[in-house]
Amino acid sequence: MPYAIALTVVLVALSAFQLTLALGAPWGHFAWGGQHRVLPTGLRIGSGVSILVYALIAVVAWDRVGAIDVFPDLFSDIAMWVVFGYFVLGIAMNAISRSKPERYTMVPVVIGLAVLSLLIALG
Repeated sequence: MPYAIALTVVLVALSAFQLTLALGAPWGHFAWGGQHRVLPTGLRIGSGVSILVYALIAVVAWDRVGAIDVFPDLFSDIAMWVVFGYFVLGIAMNAISRSKPERYTMVPVVIGLAVLSLLIALG
C-alpha cells in the first residue's frame, strides 16, 4: 500500500499542475511538448482529460493493492501493467521533447511513476 500512496501523491500533484494549465497558467513549457507558454484551448482540454486519467490510474492502483474493490481482480491486474506501459511510453515522450524544462522536470517524475506502477503491478 505505500507504493499506492506514493503514486497517488504524485498524481495529485500532477493533477494540480494540469488544472493550472487548463485554467491558463503560463507554464506550458513544462508540458505538451513545451511549444506554448499558455496552452491553446485544445491542450487545455487535454490537461482536463489528463486529470481524469490520473484519477482512473489512482483507482486502478488502489484496487490492485486491495484497498478498494471496484474492478474484478483480473482487470486491475492487467490494467496496472497497462499503466506501467503508459508511464514507460511517457518517459520516452518526455525525453524527446524539444522543451528542456519539460525534459528535465517530467522525465524524472514519470520515471518515478513507472517504478511505482511496476512495484504495484508486481504486487
